[in-house]
Amino acid sequence: QVQLVESGGRLVQAGGSLRLSCAASGRTFSSYTMGWFRQAPGKEREFVAAINQSGGKTNYVDSVKGRFTISRDNAKNSVYLQMNSLKLEDTAVYYCAARPYPRIATTDKEYDYWGQGTQVTVSS
Repeated sequence: QVQLVESGGRLVQAGGSLRLSCAASGRTFSSYTMGWFRQAPGKEREFVAAINQSGGKTNYVDSVKGRFTISRDNAKNSVYLQMNSLKLEDTAVYYCAARPYPRIATTDKEYDYWGQGTQVTVSS
């Protein structure tokens, strides 16, 4: 089992950058594929990005490709989401998620563990 705690969310102006962090408990972090999801008010939770166990493979939703970068540091039990060129539509609660399988997944039901979320608000 793994526990996840996100941080880094805040109010930022459009065009700005933000880095989200997700700290995981436990000594088997490197065995988890990690993902970032987000949920905007009145909308369903959507996939944002995912990274495999070694960090060598990533996947992104089309709307963030070229702007967001997911990375991980297995020595620090952490996964990150670097967000650049932020847009108003990126406003959402961002969630970190983990699944104990090697395949990258893009649907929330495929992830077993979730953090509490961190709020990102992009203003004009």
